Amino acid sequence: MTKETRSVAGLLNVSFGMALDDGGVPGDRGVDARMLSGYEELLANADRCLRKGCADKQEGMGWLSLPYADISEILEAAEWLRGFDAVVQAGIGGSALGNLMLHGALLPPYWNEIPAAKRGGPRFYLSDNVDPRDNMTVWKLIDPDRTAFIVISKSGSTAETMANFLFFWDRLKVELGPRRAAEHVLVVTDEEKGVLRPFADEIGCRRLVLPADVGGRFSVLSSVGLLSAGALGIDVRKLLAGAAEMDKKLSGLASILENPAWLLSALSVAHYRQGRNMTVMMPYEDALEKFCEWFSQLWGESLGKDGEGSTPVRALGAIDQHSQIQLYTEGPDDKLFTIITVSEPDEDVTIPETEERALVPLSYLFGQSMNSLRRYEALSTAAAIVKSGKPVLTIEIPRMDERRLGALIQLYEHMTALSGFLLNVNPFDQPGVEQGKNYTYGLMGRASYSSQALEVTQLADRLSMREVSV
Repeated sequence: MTKETRSVAGLLNVSFGMALDDGGVPGDRGVDARMLSGYEELLANADRCLRKGCADKQEGMGWLSLPYADISEILEAAEWLRGFDAVVQAGIGGSALGNLMLHGALLPPYWNEIPAAKRGGPRFYLSDNVDPRDNMTVWKLIDPDRTAFIVISKSGSTAETMANFLFFWDRLKVELGPRRAAEHVLVVTDEEKGVLRPFADEIGCRRLVLPADVGGRFSVLSSVGLLSAGALGIDVRKLLAGAAEMDKKLSGLASILENPAWLLSALSVAHYRQGRNMTVMMPYEDALEKFCEWFSQLWGESLGKDGEGSTPVRALGAIDQHSQIQLYTEGPDDKLFTIITVSEPDEDVTIPETEERALVPLSYLFGQSMNSLRRYEALSTAAAIVKSGKPVLTIEIPRMDERRLGALIQLYEHMTALSGFLLNVNPFDQPGVEQGKNYTYGLMGRASYSSQALEVTQLADRLSMREVSV
């Protein structure tokens, strides 16, 4: 296994291993630079299509322009939110995961537990899944008079989001009265379509636009993600600056071994074609745990179509060394691995010495850095996977700050879109998701969806379920 490294100056370093046999050529399932070069022309064409589609405002391609957008209205709304003690957001999928990803990466852990004077921003609660216990608990934790409520849905018809919002909206009206309740609500939705726009007009609440040409899973650098991030004190201008910096670098690199988006896309598709139908993302930084969840939706929903697509798998180092590495090293060769590290974390702890004789066998830890331990574990995991003959990508980020995270987001959105072109699928639609939504609408009795309810019941009869009592 040989290793190649590519750097995007000042932003991140990408390394990848190529499985070679003793003769210096690809093994039975190896991928080398010569094989990757076969994707170069396809990627160049895909990149041109993406940028032209963005310029023409084609559906789903507007995310490419988000780093350059005017965000003055978002910043004004974020400042308004900062006047509250808490913010509750109703949203799911792309209207939720991006928020958690930004907060997890850039805010201190246990944000809501930090005293208000030290926190410097409102507490944040996300209502995504339709779980009555969660919603009731959030309501008990907040003071409605000191809480703002955000609802995010392009169509305003997403069942889970609207069910959760209706719960809070009903209780807020009872607590404050309809007029004052409206002063606590901010709607993020399409400028022209859906039920939330006329709702906002009717009650007179605040409203922000969700760009029509930006899909939910690509929307984190729009009002969807920037609003709550700005309210909690994240420098969203730096996020966009990092994304723009990455975008400009990618647009000027026309070689597959220099352009990291092309490289990651080609490696992902090449290994998928070799039978590695899972892609494992494993950061060695707790702050990036939610990045994996965000990526899982981005990758799975964009590429899983027409019988194509690799399955995203989330892991976290070093935790999953103790639960998954046995499978990764000695299990089936059906995965491409990505290990992400941060070379200069903000904080460190020196492991203290102790005098108890029973703990002398642990002396190899005394005086060592916790960050060093984590870095060594990341290196050891990568080496163990390489030794087993399986492919590994490593990404090193100099620092976890707004600039680098914005760049990382832009990189992964770009490589995901390019991978869709290589797989000959549309990375910007989600017909399978829409089918599930339509079935739910039918079962819940929504007008014009009765045929969907009938289809569900007919399919359920074919499941041949067996009841088992314990």
